[in-house]
Amino acid sequence: MIKRLLRCIREFKWAAILSPLCMVGEVYMEVKIPLVLASIVDLGVEMSDMGAVVKYGLVLVLYALCSLTFGVASAFFASYAATGFARNLRHDMYYNVQTFDFSNIDKFSTSSIVTRLTSDVANLQMAFQMMIRMAIRCPMMLILATTNAFSISPRLCLVYCVVLPLLGVGLYILMKTVHPIFDRVFRTYDKLNNVVQENLHGIRVVKSFVREDRETEKFSAISEEIYKDFCKAERTLAFNNPLMQLAVYTCILVISYLGATMVIASGNTIALGLTTGQLTSMFTYTIQILSSLMMLSMVFVMMTMARAPLRRTTEILREVPDLDNPKEPVTAVSDGSIDFENVSFRYSRTADRSALESIDLHIASGMTVGILGSTGSSKSTLVQLIPRLYDATEGTVRVGGVDVRDYDITALRDAVSMVLQKNVLFSGTIKDNLRWGDPNATDEELVHACRLACADEFIQTFPDGYDTHIEQGGTNVSGGQKQRLCIARALLKKPKILILDDSTSAVDTHTDAMIRKAFREEIPGTTKLIIAQRISSIQDADLIVVMDGGKISAMGTHDELLKTSTIYQEVFFSQQKGGLE
Repeated sequence: MIKRLLRCIREFKWAAILSPLCMVGEVYMEVKIPLVLASIVDLGVEMSDMGAVVKYGLVLVLYALCSLTFGVASAFFASYAATGFARNLRHDMYYNVQTFDFSNIDKFSTSSIVTRLTSDVANLQMAFQMMIRMAIRCPMMLILATTNAFSISPRLCLVYCVVLPLLGVGLYILMKTVHPIFDRVFRTYDKLNNVVQENLHGIRVVKSFVREDRETEKFSAISEEIYKDFCKAERTLAFNNPLMQLAVYTCILVISYLGATMVIASGNTIALGLTTGQLTSMFTYTIQILSSLMMLSMVFVMMTMARAPLRRTTEILREVPDLDNPKEPVTAVSDGSIDFENVSFRYSRTADRSALESIDLHIASGMTVGILGSTGSSKSTLVQLIPRLYDATEGTVRVGGVDVRDYDITALRDAVSMVLQKNVLFSGTIKDNLRWGDPNATDEELVHACRLACADEFIQTFPDGYDTHIEQGGTNVSGGQKQRLCIARALLKKPKILILDDSTSAVDTHTDAMIRKAFREEIPGTTKLIIAQRISSIQDADLIVVMDGGKISAMGTHDELLKTSTIYQEVFFSQQKGGLE
């Protein structure tokens, strides 16, 4: 996982290398400072030699300035590398999400993907910055400070041999305890984002049913769960500081007692034992050693917190699209003919039953085909196999006489225009949304497509016309207006196959009839598949397919099905005046 994430450093590699190098320089200068202090005390103060005090004082200032310079440079490079790493990571994750097929997207909830792109990346950014600075500083400080301390007095350093293992065991127990808590917290964040997303997306429904209190309770419950988990983790981590303080003061007390004894026994003669300056250095090294260990424990805390985001982000990066292009793809769709040959489909290998089973259907180019069926009869699933949003589990789907799996995916989907069951408009002007169908469309082409979709009439009533701003999700237009804009957008692709997945359900029957009439007159060569619940929307179709339980129950024209299909008869008569009688 780490190897995969390190690829995101890329052009910021030089900053990621310079930061730890500068940190090594900072640490080296810091561990030299106590030795200079010892020289000031022993050779200057104790000997009443002001020249030595000035000399070593200037050396001390030089070391401090060098340490400061290296520290600032390390912080700058670390920040630059970490922010660049986070930028590249977000880019790679988002780019990979764009390549996902529907089956891949089904594995991740929307709220989970949002959390991974925001909170998880932010945590990894902090962890990366900590890693290239503190993860280098702490071990270096620990090694150099301990080495210098041993060079001064191996006997006093035996204190570290007792305290450090005990401290390490305590820190390990703390880290082992908090990791499961942080792992649980990030999963709860997904739930929190999901509640917020659902609430904001369905705010009109919430208010119309006066369920604000219920939504507030749901949000508060999940927030409380996160609060309790964080409190539990923080209570555990609160032992970290007292544990460190106990180790520091224990070492200082023991070294003070033993060191003072050694100084007195030596008569303050360097050749005989420990000097006052060296004892002072030992205090400084003790603080440096234990402080570095404390910072190292905080690095472990950050790494522990980053383990869950690390796993979650690499799941996005490692996800491979289920659909891919063949080695030598077909790049042109000859016509709009469609053939289903013994097609069956399951959404997952572990599914109990097939969504589609034994589908045999042949549609000539230019035909208008109506698809009717009850909710859950897999009408949408059937048409989603045509532009290869999913691959058939069994059998073959052909477009233009070629297996859809042999096409270049982009070329195939450019030839198939689909208005989904859930109509989506993006924030921007009406023109911006229409040009999703054709980025190079002229204003005249936009108007023509909107007239075919019966959208021009209401667009002209807006003060800004085609420059009217559409809010996110199209919340400032009605459901019927949104459907007609989406149909116009699909027509701008000039597709060989046009699929309308229940896309006129929110428009009145008169407008629906006008749209169908425009299709017959203006785009006769385009194959049109219309999924509808209203018989009136499909009764003029060349072929009507009746779906039931993932199978084709009946096929034929309107008049034929009225004679042969019980399901079609029931739907037809229930929609007629007096049909219940």
